[in-house]
Amino acid sequence: MNDKKRRELGEETIKKVYAGDVETPPEGYLFTDVMLKQLFAEVWTQEKTSMRDKRILLLGIIAEKGQAETFQIQAKASLKNGEITPDELRELHLLMAQYCGYPNAAAMVAPMETAIAEFEQETKKS
Repeated sequence: MNDKKRRELGEETIKKVYAGDVETPPEGYLFTDVMLKQLFAEVWTQEKTSMRDKRILLLGIIAEKGQAETFQIQAKASLKNGEITPDELRELHLLMAQYCGYPNAAAMVAPMETAIAEFEQETKKS
């Protein structure tokens, strides 16, 4: 696949992964160009694991790293894409606390609940 097609696939995939909530970066910045062509065109499109499985793994890694803002973005995308329900997300959060530590997990409560509230608000409007 040539670079143009990889970029196009990366743009389509980032929209799916983030349920349209993250703006596609413009072309011309090396970091985001590589990210779209590699991470989103080649990694996220692998089909041996489901999008749900990838998302759960990613949420756990992000929680362990204490990245609250990224956790909120990923949690909301998972809800909007129908990969996880609010109750499943809360249950996964409890499991994450056991493995990534309570301080890191505690820092994810507000972003998680914000993502759930935003999702539920948007769902009511539809």
